[in-house]
Amino acid sequence: KKEPHIAMLSVKCLNLQHDSKKNTSMRNIQLIILIALFVLFIPCHIHAQSISAQFSIKELNDSLFQYISGKSYKSGCPVKRSDLRLLIVTHYDFSGNVCRGELICNTLIAQDLIDIFSTLFAEHYPIEKIRLIDYYNADDNASMSDNNTSCFNYRTISGSAKISRHGLGMAIDINPRYNPEVKTHNGKTIISPSNGVDYKDRTKPFPHKINHADLCYKLFTQHGFRWGGNWKYSKDYQHFEK
Repeated sequence: KKEPHIAMLSVKCLNLQHDSKKNTSMRNIQLIILIALFVLFIPCHIHAQSISAQFSIKELNDSLFQYISGKSYKSGCPVKRSDLRLLIVTHYDFSGNVCRGELICNTLIAQDLIDIFSTLFAEHYPIEKIRLIDYYNADDNASMSDNNTSCFNYRTISGSAKISRHGLGMAIDINPRYNPEVKTHNGKTIISPSNGVDYKDRTKPFPHKINHADLCYKLFTQHGFRWGGNWKYSKDYQHFEK
């Protein structure tokens, strides 16, 4: 039989062990909560910072201006170099990959485009390619056929002597193959790009179609752009201009 003081000591030790286990359990729970908060909050914070860093407006440096001279920036272009801006944007391609895109536009719509593309990216809106049209030697048909989204390209409107809004850096074409220009000339229907013929009938269901319900249409029109799909005598479903 244990002495009274030894029995009391044993009880105290048991209580201390119980308290120790209890405290350890509480510390483990607190540690798990802290780790969970770290996992949930920190990556989101870093991701938000990385996203914001991918949307920027820059002046055209000498190297870039030399690259576009004679291509999208042709002789006689009325827009000054100082009035053009290079935009760096992030977008999702058709496979869900995050991609870096480049656009040249007029400084008057630069912030509009940054705001629009930031929202499109946040909503996972798919855009297959966003390359400078100079990648295609400023050939509009080649760019459209490759479903490239582009903006500035000094040129006249097809079949006209009038400068296109693209020629002023005030228009953009989005996923052009799936949203072709459809017009009639001398009784003949012309589809641009020609490989967009399967998408000229806008009553048919297919992916990447811009219409009044599309997020792209809503954002551009909210920023004061006009949509070519609303034109009366021809339809340019890829085209937004200001």
